[in-house]
Amino acid sequence: MATVMFYHLTQSSAEQTARVLIGRARGQGWRLMIRGTQMAELQRLDARLWATPEDSFLPHGMEGGPQDARQPLLLGTGAVTNGAKGLMLIDGAEVEAEEASTLERVWVLFDGNDPGRLSQARGQWKALTAAGLPAQYWSEESGKWEKKAEKA
Repeated sequence: MATVMFYHLTQSSAEQTARVLIGRARGQGWRLMIRGTQMAELQRLDARLWATPEDSFLPHGMEGGPQDARQPLLLGTGAVTNGAKGLMLIDGAEVEAEEASTLERVWVLFDGNDPGRLSQARGQWKALTAAGLPAQYWSEESGKWEKKAEKA
């Protein structure tokens, strides 16, 4: 059963935070999926992951290709098709409790300066914890990431 980790972004971008979390998860040997809601944003992220940083390489692909099932990191808007153990949600993407329960980790990255995204994240927290999934809430308001809440 996944632990759902909510990241309230107020200083870092979703891309910056995602890179750190991806590195940790890949260090565990996990396959991942980043689910967004806007294909243009995912394509921008795809291009940036190929180009920066210049001294490292993060193998990944966009969903819809012939090698989706083999991708260590898959970017898309649909279902997990690469055997991922972790699912990262950006740009207001959603996950149902049933899907989350099959994973090791779900990360919800949301813009804390956008009232709509903040409200949506609160709704996700309530729905996922009500379904029995453990969750953590992380904030960077102090300048570093701190766990502010946890529900087992």
